[in-house]
Amino acid sequence: MAIRVTILGAGPGGYVAAVRAAQLGADVTVVEKEQVGGTCLNWGCIPSKIMKVTAELLEKFHQAEAFGIRSEGRALPDMEKLMIRKEKVVSAQIKGIEGLLAHHRIALVRGRARVDGPGRVSAVGEDGQVKAWEWDRLIIATGSQPFSVPAFPFDGQRILSSNHILGIETVPESILIVGGGVIGCEFACILSALGARVTVVEALDRMLPLPSVDAGCSKVLEREMKKRRIKFYVNRVVESIVRTGSDLKVTVGPSPFASHLKEKDKAPVTVSVEKALVCIGRSPNTKDIGLSTIGLETDAKGWIPVDDRLQTGVSGVYAIGDVLGPERVMLAHVASTEAMLAAENAMGGDRAMDYTAVPGAIFTMPEVACVGLTDAQARDRGIDARTDTVLFRSLGKAQVLGELAGQASIVSDAGSGRLLGVHIIGPHATDLLGEGALAVSSGLGVADIAGTIHAHPTLAEIMLEAALKAGGKALHG
Repeated sequence: MAIRVTILGAGPGGYVAAVRAAQLGADVTVVEKEQVGGTCLNWGCIPSKIMKVTAELLEKFHQAEAFGIRSEGRALPDMEKLMIRKEKVVSAQIKGIEGLLAHHRIALVRGRARVDGPGRVSAVGEDGQVKAWEWDRLIIATGSQPFSVPAFPFDGQRILSSNHILGIETVPESILIVGGGVIGCEFACILSALGARVTVVEALDRMLPLPSVDAGCSKVLEREMKKRRIKFYVNRVVESIVRTGSDLKVTVGPSPFASHLKEKDKAPVTVSVEKALVCIGRSPNTKDIGLSTIGLETDAKGWIPVDDRLQTGVSGVYAIGDVLGPERVMLAHVASTEAMLAAENAMGGDRAMDYTAVPGAIFTMPEVACVGLTDAQARDRGIDARTDTVLFRSLGKAQVLGELAGQASIVSDAGSGRLLGVHIIGPHATDLLGEGALAVSSGLGVADIAGTIHAHPTLAEIMLEAALKAGGKALHG
């Protein structure tokens, strides 16, 4: 008899786990209370990139004269048509995932899932009907949702979450973004390009203050944000948001995380904006799904602890994706990798999850991409590291595209030349990172990159130039 695997959630973790388990011969059931594809497809990765493509195209229209094109009048965003295109693309992806599940004979149950005890689960559909069944293995992939600040909760009209902003009918004249992390910086660039006056407030000392993001990338991004007239405050927090007529009065004060602030930076600042977008974290979707009925305990914030095999403290129960929390890596492609591993382990495998070479893709303007260690992280570990940086403006292809801003840095072991990390900010940075991710995960050296012929003229030559420089053989960099 086939092993019965039930998966809670059909996002990039859940549906991939379902497919892999089915390939291994399991009898698979997936429960999803909304649309398949999860946050990434419906309220994250894909919709925001659709908006970004339009924003970039609009910027190109405004630069048409520099490319030898004479235009009459000014190009303007059409949010209604943009949202129609967004829904069309998302719907096509949803249909594809549903077809994939059907192809592998995976049962898709629509409803809100609840674990009813060891080996038992049920789902309540929109019509109130309850369906119950049994499982031998359980994989929890219920994801997360935007964190709402009690002092200024989401209302969907004036104070928005990252979900709300993906359905806006008009571009706001002005908007303040709370949080200068990945989501905040991406939307700052998109909304600014669409015509909004954007202000960003970040509690730490730089934009994109993630340990995995090289400080040099943050510096370049901040410079480019200033060129786009995006105003940002670092070492600051939003203390209050008050509705005043048609505007929001936002009070910005010093961050509790900041030290050695100048007196002028300690004084509160008031900003009046039409809307506010709050992007300061995620909350786990683990409440009221019956985890206690099988003795599965979450941490104080609701995240699910797992071992390196992605098994929880309960035998036969695994968890993947965002529900693991920020101590892991909350990215769609990581969830999919965890999904394959968890499915294989649920079917008798014994694989450990490795997070040492996870590529990060940040779709700001310009894009940021990173993998492996930063220079600071390498030195904190006592590694004798060197960092070599090449500017995109040294490439012919970047000149052709008219996209000169940015750089690529290779962090390598000073003795052996082994690649420790790659950090890129610039045109198509996220597409260029694959080579670096392969090099870091495979333990390759700068000589391996430098000895590989790279096509000309391409943006990929930035990796060749950086590797040559790291090996003491710089040509153009």
